[in-house]
Amino acid sequence: MRRQLWIPAVRANVATFATALGIVLLSAMSQVFAQATPELPQPSPKARVEQRVGLTDFVLDYSSPGVKGRKIWGDLVPLDQLWRTGANAPTTLKASRDFTFGGTAVPAGTYSVFTIPGKKIWTVILNTNLKVAATQGYEAKDDVARVSVKPESAPFRERLAFEFADTTDDGTRLDLDWEKLRVSVPITVDTTAQARTNIDKALDDAWRPHFNSARWILDNNGDLTQALGYIDTSIGIKPTWWNNWVKAQILAKQGHTAEAIAAAEQAQVLGSSDQIFQGIFKDQVAKAIAEWKKKS
Repeated sequence: MRRQLWIPAVRANVATFATALGIVLLSAMSQVFAQATPELPQPSPKARVEQRVGLTDFVLDYSSPGVKGRKIWGDLVPLDQLWRTGANAPTTLKASRDFTFGGTAVPAGTYSVFTIPGKKIWTVILNTNLKVAATQGYEAKDDVARVSVKPESAPFRERLAFEFADTTDDGTRLDLDWEKLRVSVPITVDTTAQARTNIDKALDDAWRPHFNSARWILDNNGDLTQALGYIDTSIGIKPTWWNNWVKAQILAKQGHTAEAIAAAEQAQVLGSSDQIFQGIFKDQVAKAIAEWKKKS
């Protein structure tokens, strides 16, 4: 009986030892493999170009294959066939604002870049699918722009390169250079309209700094005369229910009850269609007005 009990125990210990040894060997092999795989230059290294055009930021990411003595056009890159326009992964163009690509309006966003090289005409394509493998998965229905351009002769370039050129506040040119060929697509942005929108927004919000200052002084028991000056300046820029309600509270705290009621009632009028006022402050303002009227 003792011998029969001892043998399974030995077998269990042997199995445990074998498992542990296997783990150690695998770990050692992984370290050796990692040490045997040094970082080396990629055949088609990653590249990126960035450009701000007016108020719009453009970023183009791609991988850059080399000529390496090969015939490129019509051989390595077939003519009249879809090309991912780079190597390793899809080339992508990201724009922070709406723009036009070769005259086609394109919303802000990130797009994959494809081309169909031709002997006399190239088609340059922006597509919404960013997960294509080479050209597998590409569908024309996902295109947001297709631009026809004439290729030009250019000084020899060993590696494929993209460049933003001739940039102004309203536009730039996206150039693709490789071997002795260049393809260019004009990009434009409506910087004037974007700037006007920013100006309008800044002016529309110009009442806020004085309002915030007055409210902080009110909430922290500061100089109410100074707070009243700030809030009057805010109202002079743009009357809102916010600044009228703060003015009402300042006046009430100063003992000017009738004026406080008038300011609070103006806040009610201006807040009649505002969701925040109706959802949070409506009852609070009405209650304050009722209490102030009892005192007057």
